[in-house]
Amino acid sequence: MAKVAFLGLGVMGYPMAGHLVKAGHEVTVYNRTAAKAEKWVAEFGGKMAATPREAAEGAAFVMSCVGNDDDLRSVCMGEDGAFAGMKQGCIFVDHTTVSAQVTRELHDAAEERGISFVDAPVSGGQAGAENGQLVVMCGGEEGAYTDAEGIIAAYSKLCKRLGDSGAGQLCKMVNQICIAGLVQGLSEGLHFAEKAGLDGRAVVEVIGGGAAGSWQMVNRHGTMLDGKFDHGFATDWMRKDLGICLKTAEENGASLPVTALVDQFYKDVQNMGGGRWDTSSLFARLRKLSD
Repeated sequence: MAKVAFLGLGVMGYPMAGHLVKAGHEVTVYNRTAAKAEKWVAEFGGKMAATPREAAEGAAFVMSCVGNDDDLRSVCMGEDGAFAGMKQGCIFVDHTTVSAQVTRELHDAAEERGISFVDAPVSGGQAGAENGQLVVMCGGEEGAYTDAEGIIAAYSKLCKRLGDSGAGQLCKMVNQICIAGLVQGLSEGLHFAEKAGLDGRAVVEVIGGGAAGSWQMVNRHGTMLDGKFDHGFATDWMRKDLGICLKTAEENGASLPVTALVDQFYKDVQNMGGGRWDTSSLFARLRKLSD
């Protein structure tokens, strides 16, 4: 069991930090909005801190799950940042989906202080976080990863190191690229079935067990057909992630034509007022286009 700090109590971080307490770790949390931290402490019985630095003091592991590159920099760096409160030999594990660039930047800044930095973005959504069934893809030094793996186990079903610093973030980009094209394909398939007069649920029952089957098909087809999108991974966050993918592709020469197209479709969903809708709301866009 370890002394752990957790920075960021959003829809993912809140239950993830809770699983650490359930696993027996001594957990101190920090959240930009203190009321959320107070609620967490009331529910799980850990401690809260006023700054990332205060949360990190005395912790062997500091975990973060915040919003974007700038948010991550703000909780790591500066007089009140976590790095200022961490001792040499401690390990910082970042679960935020951010650019590989900021990951390497912070890895180097941590290394100068004698701190290890592991990038560890997650997949599995809010349900995965709540059920402790996340998939975690990691980058960083092998020794630091090995030490952190036992802590990450509290909320993961699979955790794997892909390589040096930034490799975890690059793997998460692959994950988002695959999801973008898959959800658009599922949306088009269900839309076609609807226009053809078929029962979408019956269609999925038939094709879901074959080559067309996917997690998205199993878990999202029903809510898509019902027009319910007030759950899951928000379109705003998906556009943030796809923006990282497309920028990285420009740098490494990868061709992502479908990803670029789906990113624009998600922009249409935002313009429909669906910025907080689940990513499966691409189906709502097709319905609107055919009205």
